[in-house]
Amino acid sequence: MRSKRVIGLLVVLLLLFFGGCMGCNTYNSLVEQEEFVNEAWGNVETAYQRRSDLIPNLVSTVQAAGEFEQETLSMVTSARARATGITLNADDLGDTARLAEFQAAQSQLGSALGRLLVVSENYPQLRATEAFRDLQAQLEGTENRINTARTRYNEAVRRYNTAIRRMPAALFAGMFGHSARPAFEADKGADTAPEVNFSS
Repeated sequence: MRSKRVIGLLVVLLLLFFGGCMGCNTYNSLVEQEEFVNEAWGNVETAYQRRSDLIPNLVSTVQAAGEFEQETLSMVTSARARATGITLNADDLGDTARLAEFQAAQSQLGSALGRLLVVSENYPQLRATEAFRDLQAQLEGTENRINTARTRYNEAVRRYNTAIRRMPAALFAGMFGHSARPAFEADKGADTAPEVNFSS
């Protein structure tokens, strides 16, 4: 009778030991995945910051060209102010409303910059300046970096969200405070091709 109790106690202890090991491994794995998401978000922020840092130089260069459309410059400046006024750190990434607000502000800034570059086509003396060409090339490169950083962030989010939904992690994720993170989504209307009209 006593040996049955000892065996039963050993079985319970073994189950607790293996359950504890599984919980620790799961926890460590989820922490690693979450850190990948945080690192990827830091890269997104860095790319957006680089774009924001280039804008004052671009605006100064365009203003030096003389009679450039002030409305367009004002739009770029105010869009930059809105975009830099919304900060989103890694702890806020679970808040889909804050991420959407951040994404909308960055999208407005991208649109304003796009308009500036399109309008600049009407100013050949501006396009001919080396400073403007250099800034335009840097902005194009930065937009590519932003796209790459967002893609990598979405990949990290996908891996993390998959990890917290898989067994046995799904049993522990909520206990450890891990919840799904939202990914970047395409801007509204991005799936519609722009209409090009050369008739005017």
